[in-house]
Amino acid sequence: MLVLTRKIGESIIIADNIRVTVVDIRGSQVRLGFTAPESVRIQRQEICFDPPVVMPNPSQPPDPAATK
Repeated sequence: MLVLTRKIGESIIIADNIRVTVVDIRGSQVRLGFTAPESVRIQRQEICFDPPVVMPNPSQPPDPAATK
């Protein structure tokens, strides 16, 4: 995984034709804007998978019932 630091208004370019721009930062939420050709499908991860993927919260201990 590549981890980058960006400020509001700064962008990254993916594969020469996809631009991801930091639009706003409010507390723990980051708003991103995407510019890509119409042929590129952009979706949130949580709507791409069935069943939904639940990301663990690193600040909480693991739930033993979840591993059964």
